[in-house]
Amino acid sequence: MKQIIIILLLLLDAYGLSGQDITLSVDAPAVVVIGEQFRLSWTANSRGGEFEAPEIKDFFVLSGPQTSFSQSTQIINGRVTSTISNTYTYYLQANKEGKFTIPPARYRLKNEEYLSGSKEIEVVSEGQALRQDDRDTTEESLTGQSASTADLYARLLLNKRELYLGEHLVASLKIYSRVNISGIQEVKYPDFQGFLKEDLETPPLRNLERENVSGSIYGTGVLQRFLLYPQRTGTISIDPASLTVLLQQQSLSNDPFFGDFFSTFTTIPKMIATLPLEIKVKTLPEGAPPGFEGAVGNFSVRSELSADTVSVNNALSFKITLEGQGNLKLTAAPDLNLPPDIEIYEPKVSSNLTASVSGTSGSRVFEYVLIPRYHGEFTIPPIQFSYFDPSMAQYRTLRTEEYKFTAMQVEEGEEGARVYGGVSKENVKYLGRDIRYIKTGKANFRSGKNLLLKNNLFLYSYPGTLLLFIILIVVRREQIKRNSDIARVRNRKAAGLAARRLKQAAECLKNSDTEGFYSELLKALWGYLSDKYNIPLSELNIDAVNHTMSKNKLDSETVADLQEVISKCEYSKYSPDSDISTADEVYRKAEKIIKDIENK
Repeated sequence: MKQIIIILLLLLDAYGLSGQDITLSVDAPAVVVIGEQFRLSWTANSRGGEFEAPEIKDFFVLSGPQTSFSQSTQIINGRVTSTISNTYTYYLQANKEGKFTIPPARYRLKNEEYLSGSKEIEVVSEGQALRQDDRDTTEESLTGQSASTADLYARLLLNKRELYLGEHLVASLKIYSRVNISGIQEVKYPDFQGFLKEDLETPPLRNLERENVSGSIYGTGVLQRFLLYPQRTGTISIDPASLTVLLQQQSLSNDPFFGDFFSTFTTIPKMIATLPLEIKVKTLPEGAPPGFEGAVGNFSVRSELSADTVSVNNALSFKITLEGQGNLKLTAAPDLNLPPDIEIYEPKVSSNLTASVSGTSGSRVFEYVLIPRYHGEFTIPPIQFSYFDPSMAQYRTLRTEEYKFTAMQVEEGEEGARVYGGVSKENVKYLGRDIRYIKTGKANFRSGKNLLLKNNLFLYSYPGTLLLFIILIVVRREQIKRNSDIARVRNRKAAGLAARRLKQAAECLKNSDTEGFYSELLKALWGYLSDKYNIPLSELNIDAVNHTMSKNKLDSETVADLQEVISKCEYSKYSPDSDISTADEVYRKAEKIIKDIENK
């Protein structure tokens, strides 16, 4: 009877839903303040449709959409009333003052499209927000509701809003609180598009420090600091950072004797976000010196030559060390203007840099390997390095000192390092290794009688290899043919699989697990019989096995032992026998059955 009533209610519900008009309504506060978080939701009185939200440009989307569904049915005097609520919720934050319009959303159902109305939201100034927050704080202290914008917020602090291209910038995510918080989770940092970002080492936030902020005492703490280098000029926007704060709130007690002594505390998550920021990046002034590669900061340069005398074709080490503070990671290796008689390899670059709120400081060493290929006197001219000093807003140029060294001619007799005079070095610079002369003197010829090609063993290896290849092909085809017969493969492997399962049963018996022992033993027997006689598992039963074993002319003793072991296992699987000696006897019988079948 109850089932009939439920079916009737469902039919009446479906009938009521089919006749109602589908609507899509929108709900959001009419007025919010800058930095306030609010909820924007659309509700459809239907299910099974496809919802499409409009593009939200004027507000920062914290999360969404979050969907919820509810349905209620009422029967009053035989009249069925059903209500469906399918809600799609977004959580937004207002970031700029003005009046903004949320476009209509779409809801599609059965090739029909329904539109919601547009929603106008006014964002008021921060001064009005603070006055409103003061009133909210008083009410919340009495009702125990969540913290207001003035009690809990976060800021992304920048040490400068205007800087030159390549100059460093420090961004710090800081939290301000006048309420009790028990933790912070789900921190989402901006991606800092347009900047080269490096995380600065920031101590973990364990306690908030008291700080006077515009005459109010807040608990503050820095979550993370970033070192940023702008990579393009113009105005660069930084997206808001968001985080979830766990608020610890007290449930007030109305007990006139104990007051708040027995009050309880609850943890409520609250999502907060910073405001978007804009940075103005200025173009570097005109008049950059030749060779300027974009280095910005304050630097010094020094150089070092490993020796002033070297033999031809031996290596020299020439180091240029760049030290200071700035965008050292982006500095390129200086170019050496050396004569063609000196071979130059790509420099080895080693860095010792430290990032802090003052920028990147340290040193970069460029080590060149120089090899003179001709004897004589050589000069390494001064190396010029130019950079832009943002503190003085002007370019500066540094120069290393000039170096001279001598490439000594190698003495006669040192093979591989000889430089011949009288030959133009533009035509042949190094004859000792690049050009080898024809060897003179008595030639040492060998007889061709013992050639490998004339060896009989070598000649007979060709047909032998061909014959071996044919044999391998025949064996491989036979192996493929055997493996293609699934029944024969299962038959051959049946004993091996049964042996592994019997081994598992023996392990269970060793551990005194009689239930597992009988279960594994039963799997071993059934699996062996299925593989050996090609009986599908769906058709495998004691009658089919008896018929097959009789057909294969097995002796009646083996058939009787099999029936006894299977019955014992089936019974003991659900009523485990604690007698280990009986289990051991059953195990030996199962082994004997498999051996008898294999021998047959």
